[in-house]
Amino acid sequence: MLPKICFAAFLLSHAALSPVVAAPPSAADTLRLRQHLVALTTTPEPRNYRHLRSLNQAADYIQRQLQAAGARLSEQPYQVQGNTYRNVIGSFGPETGPRLVIGAHYDVCGEQPGADDNGTGVAALLELARLLGQQPGLPYRVELVAYTLEEPPFFRTQSMGSYVHAKSLHDAGVEVKGMVALEMLGYYDDRKRTQDYPFGPLRLVYGSRGNYVTVAQKFGNGRFGRLFARRYKTQAALPVRRFKAPAWLPGIDFSDHLNYWQFNYPAVLLTDTAFYRNKHYHEPTDTLDRLDMRRLGQSVDALLAVVLGL
Repeated sequence: MLPKICFAAFLLSHAALSPVVAAPPSAADTLRLRQHLVALTTTPEPRNYRHLRSLNQAADYIQRQLQAAGARLSEQPYQVQGNTYRNVIGSFGPETGPRLVIGAHYDVCGEQPGADDNGTGVAALLELARLLGQQPGLPYRVELVAYTLEEPPFFRTQSMGSYVHAKSLHDAGVEVKGMVALEMLGYYDDRKRTQDYPFGPLRLVYGSRGNYVTVAQKFGNGRFGRLFARRYKTQAALPVRRFKAPAWLPGIDFSDHLNYWQFNYPAVLLTDTAFYRNKHYHEPTDTLDRLDMRRLGQSVDALLAVVLGL
């Protein structure tokens, strides 16, 4: 995710706080989430586009975990500047018919471990895969995609892995129920004044504690966006904020979901708000020890409930 995300449209969103609900039994395994994060953050070099060996090591790990979960595997290799990069895809449910796409990028920005950005998104994707593999049958296809090249210098270009994937669906005439981008889901802080906003008064509306997860989307995102945000908020054991803004607002599209919007697919962003809370964003200090495994697991539990209930 890029800096300067503007959540100025927070005031245009739905109610700020989730209702108080009894926490359901946790399905996500926090030890497995930690295992995935260790694997992603201990590659020989940071998993960025310059270190193809480490990027491929991460991709190979993701592929093995998807296979172990029982997913139908495929890859999307493509060429950029003379190198081959690849999306890794695992599918569940029927092979044909409409599908739900859930994705997370596995590359990092620069020379840093990227535990939250975006190790947590990938870890959540892999744990969701394990849980989906335990379901007796899904009524529609769920396609889990680990993207490459989301970060600079490829952001907003056709070299983004999510652009390659979204275009392939469009070109094949695939019906997409919706798309969910998992982007930084592991950094939380219950102390006051730990959540920043682009405008100070927003703190009066949404609070100063960085203890929630966010569902962000654009206006006109269709029925899927409304249903996903509403049901995620209902199912989550942690607080949820729902934000909606015009598509032109800077920051509302700062992750992989923007490429699905380009092809008129409804898409939402699920995030911990990145640098507005996590001051280790894009820094060497974005490390595993700063993350909250319990709440990362809760974000996965809610996601699973929504996927099974759509």
